[in-house]
Amino acid sequence: MRHVLAKKRWGFLAMLLITVLVISGCGNQQAGKSSGSKGDAVKLTVSAAASLTDALQEIQKNYESQTSGVQLHFNFGGSGALQQQIEQGAPVDLFLSAASKNMQVLVDKQLVASNQQNNFLANELTVITATETSVSVQEAKDLLKTGIQKIAIGIPETVPAGKYAQEALSNAGVWDDAQSKLVQAKDVRQVLQYVQTGNADAGFVYKTDALTAKDKVKIAYTVDPKLYTPITYPIGIVQATNHAEEAKQLYDYLQSKEAMDVFVKYGFSVPDSK
Repeated sequence: MRHVLAKKRWGFLAMLLITVLVISGCGNQQAGKSSGSKGDAVKLTVSAAASLTDALQEIQKNYESQTSGVQLHFNFGGSGALQQQIEQGAPVDLFLSAASKNMQVLVDKQLVASNQQNNFLANELTVITATETSVSVQEAKDLLKTGIQKIAIGIPETVPAGKYAQEALSNAGVWDDAQSKLVQAKDVRQVLQYVQTGNADAGFVYKTDALTAKDKVKIAYTVDPKLYTPITYPIGIVQATNHAEEAKQLYDYLQSKEAMDVFVKYGFSVPDSK
């Protein structure tokens, strides 16, 4: 009888142990599922020319709403400065430049693969003034008038719009005479701000930037495209990305009709070479 009771007791303990292990295993499984379902979203960092700000912020909403598990973070600035950041190892997944030369530098240094970059947008250079200005500015030589005391341009060494402005003024024969009036800005958005706030009487910005502030500034004239290098925007995947698949998906999407329609809405166009 004592033997039978002992056997039943050991049987009960064995069943209890098995039950505890099963419950523990299920709990771990549920915890694993819960942890997986809360997995952090992939965050893609996109370094982009400041002139792309408005279009990309609208595209971000569209993209994140239809792409689960991906969040976009934008680093806007002058293309030259962004290029230098990538050269110095900044964690960037995609680069959108306002000049082909900045992308080419990264391709030459094998920081962007030549088959993962492409010119996908075009823009125009304009001269803006305050809406209430009394000075007529219709061509480059008008910028030398006494009523125009300060002309804002992006820093030519790091801001493509500034380099295009330098080219245009040089080819129009007024670069040297305009030197004393020039006020340099870190990007085209700062040029826009200088004119809006009255800290500059005129400024060189892209057509797309002028359109975003048409209630505060006016386009005095569109610069003759023969006076400067064609403005093309390349897009490229940075080789050091830790999210190659997601970066490629975004790269393709930004060149899709859906995204291009947004860019066109903000004044961009498709390059002639496409």
